[in-house]
Amino acid sequence: MSYNNEKIGAFIVPTGIGASIGGYAGDASKYARKFAQATKLIVNPNVVNAACFSGITPNMLYTEGYSLDQFFKGKINLIPSSNNKIGIIYDKAIPNEVLNIHINTQNAVATIYDIDIHAYEITEENVGVEFYLTESGISAGDVKNIRTLDKSCQKLLDKGCNAIAIVCLFEDAEDDNEEYSQGIGADPVGGVEAIISHYISKKFKVPCAHAPAFLDYTIYPNLVNPKASAEYITPTFLPCILLGLSQAPLITENRSSGINISNIDFLVMPYNSLGAIPVFEAIKRDIKTYAVKENSTELCISKETLFQNSKIIEIDTYESALKDILES
Repeated sequence: MSYNNEKIGAFIVPTGIGASIGGYAGDASKYARKFAQATKLIVNPNVVNAACFSGITPNMLYTEGYSLDQFFKGKINLIPSSNNKIGIIYDKAIPNEVLNIHINTQNAVATIYDIDIHAYEITEENVGVEFYLTESGISAGDVKNIRTLDKSCQKLLDKGCNAIAIVCLFEDAEDDNEEYSQGIGADPVGGVEAIISHYISKKFKVPCAHAPAFLDYTIYPNLVNPKASAEYITPTFLPCILLGLSQAPLITENRSSGINISNIDFLVMPYNSLGAIPVFEAIKRDIKTYAVKENSTELCISKETLFQNSKIIEIDTYESALKDILES
């Protein structure tokens, strides 16, 4: 059952798994934008986030990973929204000069795009973020004091904010995966960013996204792979999440409002990252699910691994998947 007489689907590239498309800085955007020209499209932030750029379009529904899982389970609905009132949480550990760069950035985004940056709060204590790559090349990490985000988030919600951006201090990441700048391997910070955003989504049931702040805010002077280049030409990754959150769908447990799982016509995933809740739920609900072979990851969870008898459609390219969706 489509929504408002148009096809609606989900285009997902999980974070921190070394996806050959969508594992870098907005490099899945050009594919997702083609889908969004013809369908209403749910995307996780990783698909369109690109540091100072964003691949977001008006026909996309920017939805954080935990909320995306809950949506596919049928536990929440998504209410399309625009010009959300964004609140920003800044980690107390961020030095003043780095904080100033981010505040200048939020003001620039508000001025240029007429986005409502409603308020910001600084946490009472350091958040304490640590990140690393596992032996299998997957991005992971720990957050020592994640509960310090609670009070800041609640203050922003009390001020009328209905979407939350989080900026935590990360130690500089280049040494954790030197190959990343050359378009190889996983984004070393993606895994722990997901921990932070999942926490806020689960506890407060609001749209949210995270951007890291680094101590070294100088511009990287060497040539890098085009897929990663957006992250090497800016001292802050804040603009992309503000652009996405401005039009992120609101979350409701009222099954009679907005878009629910019964409205979804298709799901598009990388070829071998199929061990995700949206995939299991889509199979259970007989939602057409595509595994796109041109996009491989470090996970190596394919149809052959888990779903030999499923109706998952293995297909060569995103272009072929879109063609099939439009013809069906």
